[in-house]
Amino acid sequence: MTSVTDDHRAAAARLLAAYASGRPCEPVRDLVDGLEAAYAVQSLLTERWLGEGRRLTGRKIGLTSKAVQEQLGVGSPDFGALFADMAVPDGAEIPAGAVLQPRAEAEVALVLEHDLPHERHTVADVIAATAFALPAIEVVGSRIRDWDITLADTVADNASSGLYVLGTRPVPLREVDLRMAGMVIERRGEQVSTGIGSACLGHPLHAAVWLADTLAALGQPLRAGDTVLTGALGPVVPVRPGDVLEARIDGLGDVRAAFAVAEGGTP
Repeated sequence: MTSVTDDHRAAAARLLAAYASGRPCEPVRDLVDGLEAAYAVQSLLTERWLGEGRRLTGRKIGLTSKAVQEQLGVGSPDFGALFADMAVPDGAEIPAGAVLQPRAEAEVALVLEHDLPHERHTVADVIAATAFALPAIEVVGSRIRDWDITLADTVADNASSGLYVLGTRPVPLREVDLRMAGMVIERRGEQVSTGIGSACLGHPLHAAVWLADTLAALGQPLRAGDTVLTGALGPVVPVRPGDVLEARIDGLGDVRAAFAVAEGGTP
């Protein structure tokens, strides 16, 4: 892993200031030279938050869509950290301003029963290690003004993480075909996004294998109890104050995210 530099610390400080103030900042790519440097900035943020007492609960995978990879000129996904205080109960109202520039996407979440410590993992390893799957809505956000991001910006910014909502009915993997699982997100009954499991790197389990290998190589393997958000199954949905979004994934059920209206505002 690359050594931490003053530029990396400056990038982390810029992002932390955006978190603290609730005001988006300028991109950090002027301070971050390459992917390893971006992950070094992300690690600084993670270390800071762990030092403040936040609890790591898993990881999220981003950039699992080939179209988005082509847009950013990359050939692989990225990842970010999930913390316990990012988890929102199914259907609970998310306060206005909790996530900067929020957008929502539906995903398959895997909850692990066993560690994934190997140098190279197979799909069978991931299946054997998974306790169950859940439907999830990830509320992504960006501390970078106007979502003006490159790969370096999003990776440094904890892979544009925000909050996540998990469904409450655990489903064993043997009971669902994740590759062919259809997905729909509705906003008060109107379809606003549709997709399928195969849109996530061909299969959500393929994304999980990539993450397991990547984290093991970094000496930070996935552990029993971790939640893994495997990546979007369809187009991202812009979030408006007052929105109630319901995602349904075939075989997994549904999950809801509700967004409060800002004080003095209207839906």
